[in-house]
Amino acid sequence: MARVISNSLLKALRGAIGKEIVFKQYGDETVASKYPDMSRHKATQRQKVQRQLLAEANAYASRIHRDPKLRALYEQGLKPGESVFHKAKKEFFEKRRK
Repeated sequence: MARVISNSLLKALRGAIGKEIVFKQYGDETVASKYPDMSRHKATQRQKVQRQLLAEANAYASRIHRDPKLRALYEQGLKPGESVFHKAKKEFFEKRRK
């Protein structure tokens, strides 16, 4: 891990470059580190369930987003900054909670 000191170009940098280097922000410092190797990481059963649920929510939202009639219905009640896709995903999760 390396700290970026007094380099205004790299100070605002965040994210990954390829799958080699990751730039992170810790307070006012920018840190460069090696891209994490997740090849040996095994997802837990709970993670698998949550990933499946998110995939279902994305499929639901995509279907609404592609259908012009459904999309028009969802656009009617949108707040500023809200998207049809995210509103549909939110609705999906709210229906599952009930």
